[in-house]
Amino acid sequence: MKLEFLGGAREVGRSALLVDDTLLLDYGLLTADPPRYPVRDPEPDAVVVSHGHLDHVGAVPALLKGDRRPPVHWTPPTGELARTLAEDTLKLHGNSPLCPFGAEHVARLGEVERRHGYGDPFPVAGGTDGGGYEVTLFSAGHIPGSAHVLVDDGEARLLYSGDFHTDDQRLVAGTTARPDADVVVCESTYADVTHEDRAAVESAWADRVERTIWEGGTVVAPAFAIGRTQELLLVAAAHGITPYVDGMGVGVTEMLRQYPSFLRDSGAFGEAVGRARVVTGRDGQRERIAAENALIVTTSGMLAGGPVHTYLPEIRTNPTNLVTLTGYQVEGTPGRELQDRGQLELNGRVQPVSARVESYDFSAHADRGGLESFLEAYRDAQVLVNHGDRCEAFAEDLREDGFAASAPEIGERIEL
Repeated sequence: MKLEFLGGAREVGRSALLVDDTLLLDYGLLTADPPRYPVRDPEPDAVVVSHGHLDHVGAVPALLKGDRRPPVHWTPPTGELARTLAEDTLKLHGNSPLCPFGAEHVARLGEVERRHGYGDPFPVAGGTDGGGYEVTLFSAGHIPGSAHVLVDDGEARLLYSGDFHTDDQRLVAGTTARPDADVVVCESTYADVTHEDRAAVESAWADRVERTIWEGGTVVAPAFAIGRTQELLLVAAAHGITPYVDGMGVGVTEMLRQYPSFLRDSGAFGEAVGRARVVTGRDGQRERIAAENALIVTTSGMLAGGPVHTYLPEIRTNPTNLVTLTGYQVEGTPGRELQDRGQLELNGRVQPVSARVESYDFSAHADRGGLESFLEAYRDAQVLVNHGDRCEAFAEDLREDGFAASAPEIGERIEL
């Protein structure tokens, strides 16, 4: 089995792992200005996608150019999310060099997709009897539909972790899957972090939101449309807070209600969605809401676009107002600029933000302890660390702990 890292190695974003020049695991983009894509355009016989976030699925339609039609395998929620993200990318960057696909390629996803549940093996590229693979998806506890991908070629078993969390969230339960594997490609986003206790984070966030509203302020909570928006709606509902919800997260939330088996508690989810007030954005609605004493959960999570760019100019000058950052802010994004420097480019001008800006650790990734507990089952396996800012350091720590671990570089080819 030969592996080639086309993205996601020693970085967070544009995950893409090519197996034997035949099977492609993920094909994402790196959110930046401009967006960055995998280092080359492969022509695989089949594709398996771990989950529906841009950095793992965002470039998949580009694989369907010309007469290329590799089957794309994923869970039902991932299939829905992939299409949603692709259509949003077209809105932002379509018909420009920043987008490597067009509407016709997005439409072809319906022709090539194959949907699978957890724990049900399926043949890929001819199956093990035809020189291909048997693949099995396992719940990864990251977002609804997220999966660990187990690839078996009849001789070796590769486990591609995708993004995962070992602790429960309100939206999804933490992963408990530990399938046997000879090689593990493991994410390491939070390899140098110990998450705060989730219940304490939720309580602190809810208390801060309630206090700001009581003081006469407005709270804007930029949130990833997929996963984080729904998690915040659940947390708000659990603490008796009625939020507004705006942006792409509205459609994603409605879609996820159609797949209750991929949610930890579909009843609680339905109640939280019913409590939230949906923003349409018509007739100056957002400007009016920004003047209310309310919580607004809106995209985008890294402030790169979306309705948040309407709310922030309205609330930025009042120090009673609050912006809560609840997700990882990639270097070079507006969210990172606000987090580090308290300023933001709005309407072409860099402007200071007097509203308070606070960060809360609602991560959907395993922290250092979670990564170590997951990898404990693979002490006899080869571990390849990817999807992180400190991959080399984590791999070195694993070696000191007795693992056969390394951190491949972008473009590196490894024969197992």
